[in-house]
Amino acid sequence: METKNIILALSALAQESRLAVFRLLVQAGPQGLAATKIAEALALAPSSLSFHLKELTYANLITQTREGRSLIYSANFETMNGVLGFLTENCCGGNPCTPVCIPACSNEVLPS
Repeated sequence: METKNIILALSALAQESRLAVFRLLVQAGPQGLAATKIAEALALAPSSLSFHLKELTYANLITQTREGRSLIYSANFETMNGVLGFLTENCCGGNPCTPVCIPACSNEVLPS
């Protein structure tokens, strides 16, 4: 990831409500949550939630899909892993130790 994208992602997460939304979506996994469920779970007003979802989407930390009349939001695990990889790139005395998150319901296999 480019440094400007890392800064954009970290900036988006540097706010209490957005961090809570992102963590909730990480817990929800790839199937994500409807905006109404996010608002209920975090006790956020719809207008406030809309603003925070827009910021997280702009930072490419979440994705949005439409299912019928609902908007479903999911964590973008590729971006999350890119940020984590960037932050830990030089840890462990220069030995690679890249943390990777693969949601439990994913069919991907971690490299050995």
